[in-house]
Amino acid sequence: MPVITRRLEFSTNGNGEVIDITEQVADIVLKSGLTSGIVTVFVPGSTAGLTTIEYEEGLLHDLQKTLDKIIPDKEKYAHDERWRDGNGYAHIRSSFLGTSLTVPFTNKRLLLGTWQQIIFIDFDNRSRSRKVICQLLGE
Repeated sequence: MPVITRRLEFSTNGNGEVIDITEQVADIVLKSGLTSGIVTVFVPGSTAGLTTIEYEEGLLHDLQKTLDKIIPDKEKYAHDERWRDGNGYAHIRSSFLGTSLTVPFTNKRLLLGTWQQIIFIDFDNRSRSRKVICQLLGE
């Protein structure tokens, strides 16, 4: 089975910015030449994450509110004491959410639910240049 690797690159504002990357991933699958298989989407970094969600304002607000409750940005973190960068919470949020996601595809189309989109979340406390790796395995 062939393995194809592609990259997405974009700039973010940090501070919990959510970016819907569904269309970009779908485009990579469509142009890959593969018909069926899986695409693994991966963030090479420790202050961002990936998941799926219904990409609508209410849920995005609820997600941020929940993350603020369980992993507050104003908490004292040992990471911040050591590195003085103030983003210990971003590393914890990334660890909890995860930095990879695998989605099956058939007929060159992602097998996502009707209201399910792939989102990238930048938890860091500053703007960044980000990369997302998409690796496809299929036929």
